[in-house]
Amino acid sequence: MKTFFNVEDLGDLKAALAEAQEVKANRFGYQQLGKNKTLLMIFFNNSLRTRLSTQKAAMNLGMNVIVLDVNAGAWKLETERGVIMDGDKSEHLLEAIPVMACYCDIIAVRSFAGLKDRDYDYAETIVNQFVKYSGKPVVAMETATVHPLQAFADLITIDEHKKTARPKVVLTWAPHCRALPQAVPNSFAQWMNAADVDFVVTQPEGYELDPKFVGNAKVEYDQKKALEGADFVYAKNWSCPGVKDPAQYGQILSKDMSWTIDEEHMSWTNNGYFMHCLPVRRGLIVTDDVIESKNSLVIPEAANREISAEVVLKRVLESL
Repeated sequence: MKTFFNVEDLGDLKAALAEAQEVKANRFGYQQLGKNKTLLMIFFNNSLRTRLSTQKAAMNLGMNVIVLDVNAGAWKLETERGVIMDGDKSEHLLEAIPVMACYCDIIAVRSFAGLKDRDYDYAETIVNQFVKYSGKPVVAMETATVHPLQAFADLITIDEHKKTARPKVVLTWAPHCRALPQAVPNSFAQWMNAADVDFVVTQPEGYELDPKFVGNAKVEYDQKKALEGADFVYAKNWSCPGVKDPAQYGQILSKDMSWTIDEEHMSWTNNGYFMHCLPVRRGLIVTDDVIESKNSLVIPEAANREISAEVVLKRVLESL
């Protein structure tokens, strides 16, 4: 495996889930793979779980780890071609990338959507430059449109807690005070479509996810109807994806608090589990009583980020 961005990169999901349980049972059993190998983790944006879990996973595999915060401790990087660099950006990404590649065996990149230019974001302009110019395997630690390490961890968590062979999983939009990217819901939808689950997406009008991610999922605009009988409720805010109107891309179209997940919402489910990728805005996305309940999986979900990252890095190391 040379790149990791989408569910297809992982191959057979049943095999991947089985491998995840093997890794979870023996996290330090594959250290020979990472001996004298270096992972470079590049952050264009803030991180807590992704930084800690990916670094821990690499250490479990015996790897050396270098962490670079582009906006704190490095030269400011220009990402556009054809510009006159007479501003505050001292180095171009096209020189920086091959230099970075000199010092590592695998590159992991985190770069959020700008939410201003849909075509630019959905072309994955920044991360694809790392693929093209580094000559090294590239792992997405969240990009403009996808967050596959999170989605893989979500799937592991669902597989561990499901009570039926084919559970009902609902991705529901929830209100937020800021415009957020679609990376998490995009990847969650993509991975759930590939998994053996009954998958439903519910959101207000105008928040439709890109068809290439929502796939064959059932889309339901009535949140109560969507949540009825759900085994897992994945709450997440996202800004307008601009599918119906590109001019609205990245905008907040609604702050309807009736979409906030509370005890009443969860009462519509099949004693369902609550999930969220974190960080979460309490009182907006979810109420205290729900996220603190026995059916909240947010901590096991976060813990599985280490496992998803280790499986991915293990497979990349095996391909070197």
